[in-house]
Amino acid sequence: MEAQSVITRFQNSGVFRTQGLIGGKWTEAYDGKTIQVHNPATGEVIADVPCMGQPETNDAISSAYEMFNSWSKVTAIERSQCLWKWHDLLIAHKEELGQLITLEQGKPLNEAIIEVIIAAGYLEFFAEEAKHVYSDIIPSTVADCQLFVIKQPVGVVGAITPWNFPLAMLTSKVGPALACGCTVVLEPSELTPLIAFAAAGLALEAGIPSGALNVVTGNAPDIEHALLASPKVRKITFTGLSAVEKKIMPGAGETLRKVSLEPGGNAPCIVFDDTDLGVAVKSILAVKFHNSGQTCISANRILVQEGIYEKFATAFSKAVTSLQVGDGFCEGVTQGPLINEAAVQTVSYVNFHLALLLV
Repeated sequence: MEAQSVITRFQNSGVFRTQGLIGGKWTEAYDGKTIQVHNPATGEVIADVPCMGQPETNDAISSAYEMFNSWSKVTAIERSQCLWKWHDLLIAHKEELGQLITLEQGKPLNEAIIEVIIAAGYLEFFAEEAKHVYSDIIPSTVADCQLFVIKQPVGVVGAITPWNFPLAMLTSKVGPALACGCTVVLEPSELTPLIAFAAAGLALEAGIPSGALNVVTGNAPDIEHALLASPKVRKITFTGLSAVEKKIMPGAGETLRKVSLEPGGNAPCIVFDDTDLGVAVKSILAVKFHNSGQTCISANRILVQEGIYEKFATAFSKAVTSLQVGDGFCEGVTQGPLINEAAVQTVSYVNFHLALLLV
């Protein structure tokens, strides 16, 4: 399947977008600057998207701040209904959305479609949770006095999502925020912005009001600086590199705003002598090579007990050689490309130094 055919199909469906979303309006960068989005399997340019920065982000924050007053007063049932409609639209467009993920992120098409279903599942979950945010009455130590805990939305949420699961991470952050009555300024990865634009367009179609969800992409440091500097942003949720997390945490601390941070992981797998060899190989193959190893829970090292080492090494090596690397649109491909050339260089550097250690 060629990239252009996917884009044409999206254009015909009215879902394909190449602009940011601020206050319900599809917007270019104010200075006209753009960045290119590439297909990691072929290197070809898919689209030019806005290279936004602080001015656009500040306007997106203001839009979200203004909409918060009304969205936070919408009943939980009405917010739930909007999320359910968004869920239904994702499922209705799962084939096209999956193709778009493969196009700009690279993972095999079947995995991309599964990601769309998982992303919709987050909306399903939070659509129901929206109706079950209860307050509490706490026994008082003072006579004729009652203590109440009333849960209220915090305000504008700055959501920063990664490129490895560009749709699932989006709905896992935006879904609960909208369910609670918060409004959102979303910064998707500049490597995979198209799926975020498409999802935001479907959110508008589902009835999420203009300004409740804003999407800015481009100059990540400038966007993140604006999110951290604005007193209107009361919560930051981030998934990505630990180096970025180290900047977000102290920045958020200056204004005592809430943060939810999910940096990279460092995960071992341990194989004991009494393991079921088939289960062990299949499981570790999945956690090591899923999404071409580009996940925060990918196995970084495998520790194997001596008694089963030879059998495991033989079986695991055989399983690895059966993996097929290629374009995610090609039949039988189990491993898509790494996201970009920088990732290739990083992996090559690590493998080179590991080889030196093993000489």
